[in-house]
Amino acid sequence: MSGHTDAPYEPVFVGKRRAELDELLTRYPTKQAALLPALWIVQEERGWLPEAGMTEVAAVLGLTAAYVKGVVTFYTMYKQHPTGTHFIQVCTTSPCLCAGADKVVDAFLEHTGCKELGLTSPDGKYTVIEVECLGACGFATPVQINLDYVENVTPEKVPTILAGLK
Repeated sequence: MSGHTDAPYEPVFVGKRRAELDELLTRYPTKQAALLPALWIVQEERGWLPEAGMTEVAAVLGLTAAYVKGVVTFYTMYKQHPTGTHFIQVCTTSPCLCAGADKVVDAFLEHTGCKELGLTSPDGKYTVIEVECLGACGFATPVQINLDYVENVTPEKVPTILAGLK
């Protein structure tokens, strides 16, 4: 996975990944319907979705780059910039804020060394962001770390959660 934004972009949909996309397209009624999984392929390969990756997806699916960008900016599962090894998303919708999500965010920022939301820690291990609704309002505060969910997170639990990631 490359996190360098200044490196030339190498297309993803060649060889094995192109075959994967072609097989994927057989499962959908239109190319547009395969947009989300096609974006996921690029993100898996690159670690994030650079503008050139979005443009590549648009080209292979016959969509406009603006349409693809609109979809990417709507969903929190797509990373629009390089992130740390551990991408930490803290739900900060109203129910979670009432349960102390703001203090959970502060604890993650403090214990990871991230200075601000969206920045990656100096060691490259962590990026912390706020997201709108992880769909676990009954288990506030939920946190998603990469593809894993942790529920009932409190500021006091943050060091133990982070220790389990190392």
